[in-house]
Amino acid sequence: MTDIAHLLSPMTKWIVIGVLSIAGLAVTIGAVALWPTKSDHPIPILFQSSDGKAIETVDGEVVDQFRANCLNSVSGEVQETADIPVNPVPGGPCILSTVRLDSGPSQGRYTVLEVPTGRAGGATGPGAPRPDPNALDEPMPGQPTLKIGDAIRLSTVPGVDGTQRYTFFDFQRGTALLIWALLFVGAVVLVAAWRGLRSIIGLAFAFLVLGVFTLPAILEGSSPVAVALVSSAAILFVVLYLAHGVSLRTSSALLGTLTSLVMAAILSKVAIDTMKLTGMSGEQTANLQIYQGTISVSGLLLAGFIIGTLGVLNDVTITQASAAFELAAAGEPTRLATFRAAMRVGRDHIASTVYTLVFAYAGSALPLLLLFSVAQQPFGSLVTTETVAVELARTFVGGIAIALSVPLTTAIAAALVAPTGAAPMPATTATPAPARPRPKQTPQGRPTPTPATAAPPVPAPPPTTDIPVSRSRHARPD
Repeated sequence: MTDIAHLLSPMTKWIVIGVLSIAGLAVTIGAVALWPTKSDHPIPILFQSSDGKAIETVDGEVVDQFRANCLNSVSGEVQETADIPVNPVPGGPCILSTVRLDSGPSQGRYTVLEVPTGRAGGATGPGAPRPDPNALDEPMPGQPTLKIGDAIRLSTVPGVDGTQRYTFFDFQRGTALLIWALLFVGAVVLVAAWRGLRSIIGLAFAFLVLGVFTLPAILEGSSPVAVALVSSAAILFVVLYLAHGVSLRTSSALLGTLTSLVMAAILSKVAIDTMKLTGMSGEQTANLQIYQGTISVSGLLLAGFIIGTLGVLNDVTITQASAAFELAAAGEPTRLATFRAAMRVGRDHIASTVYTLVFAYAGSALPLLLLFSVAQQPFGSLVTTETVAVELARTFVGGIAIALSVPLTTAIAAALVAPTGAAPMPATTATPAPARPRPKQTPQGRPTPTPATAAPPVPAPPPTTDIPVSRSRHARPD
C-alpha cells in the first residue's frame, strides 16, 4: 500500500478488504452461472439480404459522376469498364456515380449508383413539405451525398436474373476511426502518462466484457439486470485497480461505487415501475422484440440504466476518495474535519456532473427535441411521452445516485485515514536550557548585584625566538 499506510485505521482497513473480497467472490460466482454457451442465433430481418442470408458488403471508390435521367436499367449492374452506357443529361434529376469495386468477387470491375435529387420530385400529397428551391440539385433526404474519391461500402443483392447487383450501404470509416483512436490514446497518455495508458487498457477490457459476456448472456435469455450488475462489477474491479493501482484509496472508491451501483439499480427499478415505462418507444427495441421475443424489454431498459450510470459514478467516487486522502495527508486534524473538507469538493463535483448528465442527453436527443418543437403539442404532453420520459428517468436516477455516492464514498475514505493532526507526537530528548539565577534581595529591597562569572584564563602566547628588530630612528629610547 502506497497511501500513507502508517496513518490508516487497521480495523476499517480489514472491514473494507473483507467486504470487497465477498463482492469479488459473488461476481465470480455470478459470471460462472450466467456465462453464455456458444450457440447460434438467427439473423434479424433488418440485417438479412433478400435471400435470407447475412448482408455481404464490398469496398468501392467513386471514380466519376454525371447527371442523367432516373430509373436506368444499368444501375447496380457490374460493368467491365468505367464507361457507363448512359447518356449524360445536364441538370438531370439523378446523380449517377461510377464506383470501382475494390473487393469481392467483382474486384477491379465497376458499377453505377443512382441518387435522385430534388429535381426528381417527392411527396405531393396534402401536408407534404415543399421542396427547397436552393436544394434542387442536392440529393433527396435520406440519400447519400457522394463525391469523387469517396471510399464507400456496397451491399450485394441478387437481381431478378440471378446476377449480383450492388447498392450503397455505408461510407468506409476504418482509417478515420483509427486516426481518431490514436489521437485519443495519445492525448490521454501524454497528459496522464502510465496511468492514462492503464486506463486505456481498462477501457479495452470493458468492451471485451460487453462483447464476450454481457451481450451473449442477454441474448441467451439470462436476466438482463443480473447480467448488467455482474458485468458492471467485474469491469469496476479491473478498471479501477488497473488505472489507479492497488491501494486503500482505490478500494474505498471501489466500495463506494459498488454500493452506489446497487442503489442505482433499485432507483431505476422504482422509476420504471412508477413511470410505467415499457421500453418499446425506440425502433431498435421494437425490432429486437420481434427478433428475440424471449428478452425482457423492461429488464433490458433497467440494464441500460445500470450500465449508463457506471462511468459517471466511477468518476465521482475516485475523485472523492482521492480528495479525502490528500486532505488527510495535508494536515486535517480529525476524520470529521477530513470528511467535511472533502464534502466541499464533492458538492462542487455534484453540481458540475448533474449539468453533464442533462446536457449530454440534450445533445444526443437534439433532432428529437427539434421534431417535438414543431409538433404543436403542449409542453407537458411532449415531456410525458415515453421517448422523453425514458431519458429524463435516466437523468434523474443518475443524478440521485451521484448525490448519494459522494457522502458515502467520502465517509468510507475518511474512515480509512488517521489525519496527521491526530498522530501522537514523538518524545523529544533535547536538554532544557539552564534557568537564569534570580537576584538576591537586600534588606533595603535592592537587588544584590550578581557576581560576574570569571572569564576563562587566556593561554600564554607561545615562546618566540630572539629575532633582532631594527628600531626606527624616531622611536624613543628605553
